[in-house]
Amino acid sequence: MVQDAAAPALDGVLETALYVDDMARARAFYEGVLGLAPMFADARLTAYPVGGRSALLIFRRGAATETAHLPGGTIPPHDGAGPIHCAFSVAANALPRWESHLAARGVAIEGRTVWPSSRPVPSVSVYFRDPDGHLLELATPGLWRPLEREGAPT
Repeated sequence: MVQDAAAPALDGVLETALYVDDMARARAFYEGVLGLAPMFADARLTAYPVGGRSALLIFRRGAATETAHLPGGTIPPHDGAGPIHCAFSVAANALPRWESHLAARGVAIEGRTVWPSSRPVPSVSVYFRDPDGHLLELATPGLWRPLEREGAPT
């Protein structure tokens, strides 16, 4: 079998999936705390657009463990367990407002990191959990500096 020397380019991460035990509780958090608005929702999945570039998929744990048959094809089974990590990019000047917003809603900040950087203003990340224990991060620009040099927004 002949293989190409290099893989074709990827254009970005389109979806990130988290698995939750209680969809209503998860929706209350992602919509009420993070301000996301669903673009699709049913008993097994809620899909949220994030930043105009990607989608956050919230699956009810165990609801996607069988092949999904759609008019256009099939989706193989998948699922997840345990605390997963997901980071959202935010503007540097929005981070203090986010911290106040989370505190006002009783969401504890578990960690805060100032990342080393050659920029005048280093990147900062704050970490907190959703009701299912997933570790969520809000990160300001500069965390993955090579991405910024290539023009990708963070």
